[in-house]
Amino acid sequence: MKDLPLRTTVIGSYPFPGWLEFACQHLDRFGEADREELKDDAVIAAIHDQTVAGLDVITDGEQTRLDFNLSFYGFLEGISLEPAPPRRFGPPAHDQRGKHAVTAELAAPRGLGTVAEFERLKRLAPAGPTLKASVPGPYTLSGRLLPNSQYPDRWALTEALLPILRLELEALVAAGCREITVDEPSMSCYAHREDPKRFVGIFNRTVESVTGKCHLSTHLCFGNYKARAVGLRRYAPMFPAFLGMNVDEIHVEMASREFAELELIGEIAKTKDVAVGIIDVKSYYIETPADVADRVRACLKHAPADRLSFAPDCGLSQTARWAAKQKLKNMVAGVKMVRQ
Repeated sequence: MKDLPLRTTVIGSYPFPGWLEFACQHLDRFGEADREELKDDAVIAAIHDQTVAGLDVITDGEQTRLDFNLSFYGFLEGISLEPAPPRRFGPPAHDQRGKHAVTAELAAPRGLGTVAEFERLKRLAPAGPTLKASVPGPYTLSGRLLPNSQYPDRWALTEALLPILRLELEALVAAGCREITVDEPSMSCYAHREDPKRFVGIFNRTVESVTGKCHLSTHLCFGNYKARAVGLRRYAPMFPAFLGMNVDEIHVEMASREFAELELIGEIAKTKDVAVGIIDVKSYYIETPADVADRVRACLKHAPADRLSFAPDCGLSQTARWAAKQKLKNMVAGVKMVRQ
C-alpha cells in the first residue's frame, strides 16, 4: 500500500506550451545547445504547473516526446518510418496516424530514451513530489508496425518488442526511478475481442524483472487521440483476468464515462492500489473542487482511503493548457477537502 492515502497523481503527458509547438516547426533554425535549452524549458514549465497545482506525484509531462508513444519509433532499428499519414483531412481519427514498415530485426541499441527523460526530470524537479515515468507496453507499441514475413502478425511484433521494453524498465529502475506506469491502452481497447488472459501473460513477462523494485502501475483507458476514444468503453471484458497483472496499482478511466462500473474499484482494491480517473480530459467543463470532493466520497464507498489515488482519466496532452492547469488545481483542492 502507498504511504499517502488519497494521493493525487497524473498519467504522464501534459500539453505542450504554444511556443514549443512553434519552435518544433522551425527546429532547423536552432543549434544543438538551443534545442537542449528548449527541452529543459518545456519540462520546467510542465513541472511548474504540476507543483503549483500541488500534486503528490509528477512527471516531466512527456515534453520531449512527439506523442505518448509515437516518438519511441524513432529509437527503433529495423523499421522504415512512414513519410506521411494515409489520411490528412477530415475529422480526426486513428487512420490519420500511419504505420511503419518493418525492414529488419527489431532492436533499440540506444534504448528508448526514457532514462534521459527521467534524469532530466530529477535534475529539474524540486524536492517533495514523487517522480514518475511512463512507458508504453509492447502490445501498444506494436500497433503502428506493419507485419512482414519475419513478424507475420501483431503478436509476433509484440514478442519482438517485449525484451526491448523489459530492458528499458530495468534501466529506469537502475537510474533511480521508483514509480513507473506501463501504459497498455491497446490492451484495454481490444480486450473485448481478444483473450484478456493472453494480454496478462504478455504484460507480466514485460515487467517481471522490475516487479517489487518500484511502485509499478498500469493505465487502462479507451484511447484519447484528439480527445476521441477508440475502444468499447466497458471494463467488464477485462476483469477478472486483469486482476492477474503483476502491478501495485491499476488506473481506471471513470470521469468521461460518468463513473459507470465504479464498483469495480472495490474488486481491484482487494489486492492492489487503484487510481481513479476523476477528471474528464475530453471535456472543457472545469470540474470544481466540490465536484471532485463528491467524486472522491463516491469512490470511498467502494475502496479504502489507503488504496486510493486520484488522477485525470488519461494524459493531458490533448487538453488545452489553460484548462489542464485549472483542472489539476481543482482536483488537488477537492481531494484535500476530503483528506482533511
